[in-house]
Parts: sequence; C-alpha cells; structure tokens
Amino acid sequence: MNQNSTYRKTSEIVRKYDFNFRKRFGQNFLTDSSVLEQIVEASKITKEDLVIEIGPGIGTLTQYLCEAAGQVAAIEIDRDLVKILEDTLKDYDNVRVIEGDVLKTDLCALAGEYGIGTGKMAQAAGGIPEACAEAEKQETPAQSGEDLPLRHLKIVANLPYYITTPILMGLFEQHVPAEKITVMVQKEVAERMTAACGSKDYGSLSLAVQYYSRPHIEVVVPASSFMPSPKVDSAVVSLDVYRDKPVKAKDEALLKAVVRAAFGQRRKTLSNSLGNATQVPASRQQVAEILDEMGLGSSVRGETLTLAQFVRLADLIAESGRSPKTDAGEPGKAM
Repeated sequence: MNQNSTYRKTSEIVRKYDFNFRKRFGQNFLTDSSVLEQIVEASKITKEDLVIEIGPGIGTLTQYLCEAAGQVAAIEIDRDLVKILEDTLKDYDNVRVIEGDVLKTDLCALAGEYGIGTGKMAQAAGGIPEACAEAEKQETPAQSGEDLPLRHLKIVANLPYYITTPILMGLFEQHVPAEKITVMVQKEVAERMTAACGSKDYGSLSLAVQYYSRPHIEVVVPASSFMPSPKVDSAVVSLDVYRDKPVKAKDEALLKAVVRAAFGQRRKTLSNSLGNATQVPASRQQVAEILDEMGLGSSVRGETLTLAQFVRLADLIAESGRSPKTDAGEPGKAM
C-alpha cells in the first residue's frame, strides 16, 4: 500500500464516520505506509509475540501489527474510535480492542491473560510488583492465543507530547514485562530520550529512559505524514528494555530525586542544587565532599555526569546514612 492510498483510505474512514479529531487526545493519524512498515520492522515482531498497542486510532498500524504478531491488544481511550475499530479490524481474529485509559490499565495483568508473566525481567528490575506476580501465575492465554504459545511482549505506541513521559515511566516503573517498546513521539522528545551526556538535550528524561533501556531513533517522520498535520516533526524511537541493567542504583527512588534536582536548575552546581533539594538526604557540604571523593569537584554541573556517575552519586548519598527530608518524587515522572 503506497502513501497516497493510505491517505485516501484514512480520509474515507474519517468521512464515513464523521469523525472529529480531539486535540485533548493528541489525535494525528499516520498515513505514510513506509513509516508503518518501518515501525513493524523496528519492533521485530514475530508470531510468538503479544503486541500491546497504545492509541490505535482508526487501526491503520494495528492491521500491520495483526499481520506480524500472534496477538494484538489495542488500548484506545476514545469511545468513538473504538466503534470505528470494530469495523476496520473486523477481518482479523487475533486482535482485541480495549476501551480505556492506558494510565489506568494494569498492563501486567493484561499480559498475564495471554500467558506472559514477568520472570527474570522483573527480578532484574528490582522485584515483582503484586500485579505482575499474579500475572505470572496465569497459565491460559486469552482468546485464540492458544493456537501458538506467546512468549514475548512488545509494546507499540503513538504518544501525544503531554502524556509521553507518564506513559513511558509507568511502563518502566511498573516493570511491565516488555522486551521492546517502539514509540512515535515528537522529534524533540526523541532527541531528549537518546541524548548523550554533555549535549544540550541531555537531561532527566535521557537518564530515565537510558537507565531502563537502550533507545535508538529509527526514523524521523515529517509532519506531512499525519492527518491532520501537527506543527512539528515526529520520530520513531525503539527501546530495548534491559533484562539486567548495566548500572543499578541501590535506591532507585533516591536516584530519581537526585537526577530531578540536578536538572531542576541546570545552571547551578550539583552541590547547590542537591544541597537545596528537600528530597535529597544530604547537605550542600556533604554533596560537595562526595563529589570530591568521586574526583569530579564540587563545582561540577549535572549535564556533565554520565548515568553511571549519577548512580554512584546516589549510592554514596544513600550510604551517608541520613533520612530523606520528604518523599523522593511522584510516580510517573522522569528522573
């Protein structure tokens, strides 16, 4: 299917159902067939995979996913689109459309319905949450998944700007047992996710994503590839989720607090920004001494530290023995 036919088909569906795009849901339908194919290829989907798709829209990408995967569970928040999906996906017997908000959906339990648990991945991530532990006990795959045992979970999503970080951090922090996550995000967000230490885009989102996974920009997608066209370009980012993290903090909540404080005021030195943060259990003097111990110097700033150095810094603060002044941070936010 070429780009023109994909655009034409999308237009026909929008007209047929008199669909009105909702800005609050960040609805922009991808109409470039070559990008759709690249998303499936980047996701490395096989018939042994369960794919959870977040935000299927009218089901254009969903159809490609159904062709490649064993089973697809598509989560859509817009009730009007759910009705459209019942029509556009009627020819596929390996898809399940779920109406709901992904932020309120237990993805561990959903994976468990298909016989996919957490195993080593959640253990490596620091423990198995109750929901994932229950999911791991499930033995019977849902629906026609019995035809071929599903062994892996992949997640594919087209994420609006305003909800990108909450969804990604929810997937990571809840230890959803996905091996690979492929997301469409704004280009500037993709650049922040993949930014290297010392670059202008390097920050808390970079560290959060790279702590849990290995991110890679697969393709930049121009605004003209969507209906309606957004104001900025997008990019497809693939995330290979770590089974065993290259670096692991002793206290991940404290690491999160340290990183957020470090980039909350980028121009301040780390000793000042961390020493003034109520969530970080160390005084300015203590932070300065720890930085000196690390060979970094007390005048260093956050953007110059690698992920491994941030983990070491958080571990040394934890070893200082003082109690946190308050909670380390809210769930669903980047480090």
